[in-house]
Amino acid sequence: MKKIIEKLLRETERDGIENLISWMNDNGYFTAPCSTHHHLCKEGGLAEHSFNVFMRMTKLCTALLGEEETRKNHAAIIICSLLHDIGKCGQFGKPYYVENYLSKVDKEGNPIRSSAKPYVSNSELMNVSHDIRSAIILSQFIQLTEEEQYAILYHNGLYGDLKYQISGKETPLYMLLHFADMWASRVDEVEEKGE
Repeated sequence: MKKIIEKLLRETERDGIENLISWMNDNGYFTAPCSTHHHLCKEGGLAEHSFNVFMRMTKLCTALLGEEETRKNHAAIIICSLLHDIGKCGQFGKPYYVENYLSKVDKEGNPIRSSAKPYVSNSELMNVSHDIRSAIILSQFIQLTEEEQYAILYHNGLYGDLKYQISGKETPLYMLLHFADMWASRVDEVEEKGE
């Protein structure tokens, strides 16, 4: 997965992409969970989810706009799908999610990790939503187009903090990302768990 994601990011030929890939490696992109207890709440879940969104977004673009538009937007699809949740790595040397231990201990005195909610949001990290954090992190390394930044900021649609600003101002790239993200997290990744 790591090699495939890095290869795809390099295909964009964006200035600063190598520094971004280094940051991703140093800050847990390939090991971070994707959520606290929903889809892919496991080590490596963030990278797996991001790749799933890439696959769905590519298929959606091809189905709705055709192969030529998909080729034309290949770099934007890669950037948006693989990096829309990069804020879930955390920031300032602090992870976004941390393991959730119960107040109970086992027979040896070791803390017991919650199986119902394996991760929680890191209370040591200031409360900035991951979509905003993603756009901030990316802007430190690569130049996003206006539409890419917009799609990443609003990718959570009605589920995000910016839900009231997006209504009636949707763009094609935003909708492709939002629908691909929703499909991956609500259908593909649920089917993988066997729910």
